Amino acid sequence: MRRRLGSVRARATLAATLVVAVALVAAGAAVLLSLRSSLIDQADAEADSVARNATSELAYGFAYRDLTLPDGDENPVAVLDRKGKAVALGEDVEAMDVTEIESDRLNSTDNDDAGDADDADERADEQNEDDLSAGRTADETRYGEGTATVEGDTKTYRFAAVDVVTKGGAPLTVYAGAPLSTEKDAVGTALTAMLIGLPLLLLTVGGVTYVVTRRALRPVEGIRSEMAAITASEDLSRRVPEPDTHDEVARLARTTNETLAALEASVERQRAFVADASHELRSPIASLRTQLEVGAAHPELLDLDGAVEDTVRLQSLAADLLLLARLDAGERPPADARFDLAEVVREEVSSRQGVTLDAVGSVELRGSRVQICRVLGNLLDNAGRHARDRVAVTLRTDADWAILQVTDDGSGVPPADRDRIFERFVRLDESRARDDGGAGLGLAIARDIAVRHGGTLTVTDAPETGALFELRLPRHL
Repeated sequence: MRRRLGSVRARATLAATLVVAVALVAAGAAVLLSLRSSLIDQADAEADSVARNATSELAYGFAYRDLTLPDGDENPVAVLDRKGKAVALGEDVEAMDVTEIESDRLNSTDNDDAGDADDADERADEQNEDDLSAGRTADETRYGEGTATVEGDTKTYRFAAVDVVTKGGAPLTVYAGAPLSTEKDAVGTALTAMLIGLPLLLLTVGGVTYVVTRRALRPVEGIRSEMAAITASEDLSRRVPEPDTHDEVARLARTTNETLAALEASVERQRAFVADASHELRSPIASLRTQLEVGAAHPELLDLDGAVEDTVRLQSLAADLLLLARLDAGERPPADARFDLAEVVREEVSSRQGVTLDAVGSVELRGSRVQICRVLGNLLDNAGRHARDRVAVTLRTDADWAILQVTDDGSGVPPADRDRIFERFVRLDESRARDDGGAGLGLAIARDIAVRHGGTLTVTDAPETGALFELRLPRHL
């Protein structure tokens, strides 16, 4: 049961059913209250009509025995004098209890007096005598519920009480009742219908919600099952099904496939990186091992300089691989670190022979000084390997960018290879000896660092001959 309620379908069905149930109960209660109020108003109107018919006859001068009173079972009527004594009763009416109406009347006429009930009754009647002249009927009608016994059967009625003064000056009160059976029957019928219909309606709402939700979530289940299959098979070339809709589920499927494509590309790139790194490490390690083995067997043949050179190359390659791993992991420069790019350029150029510099006085940027220094060093190393006679460095600025250019007078980079040279382990001159060139990581590292700093690194033709590498870094990050 817990697992079923853990599904979206079950929760949506339960929530919809609860909301509809609350709404229906509230609406049903309002309908029942409105129906009861309407039926009570009808009973009040009926009782008031009967009572005023009797008061009209009394005000006109009819004797008690000549009053036209209806059947007691339908509309029980009693005429009481000022002392509460019945002077006339409807047909078959044996007794009547209207204390609720009288209590309301006494409370309304003497709220501030603490006397007994008889005194209050006498004061109320005296007030009626003062208010009404002989042969007059009161405009006000008092309503309430009471009981009447007709032919030994006691029932509850809705009563109307109307005061009247006869032509002889006798104050009387006519009580006429209207049955509440219609109200009770109607309310009971409506309540029964609601109690029967409510569960059926809730079952219908729950069933429809469950079916509709299941149909709406069917593509999600397809996405889930396909993702589970991809996880089990580790085949990142598979894609989840995309429904032919334009809703959130379709967007979820498209985003999932885009994520899978990016993950597949990342894994493939990682595999290629590992393979290339293994290949690059194999040669210096094998060379170093050979030299050490030869040195161990024949110390006089040990090429110590070669061993040191291979060790340095391994150290440099390991550092490059470690930096690339950090960059791939999303390492970004500190947000609050600042440095002067012009100073970095001057320090780097001063340590190299045959490099000319044309730079502005100061360019303050935000980012990692060490990483930008690494970019410049890689660019100068690359230019030094391909230049014939000279390498030139230029630093300038515009409104938004710091622009660093490194130019050599070598053979340049063919347009078809200008993007490929920034890939890892790519060397355009495949025929040259590995010891003369790098591992093919310098430019890849330089571009990754530039991108992490919000900039770009591109290559074009130099103005005369050779290649021009241009690094752009934003001045305001």
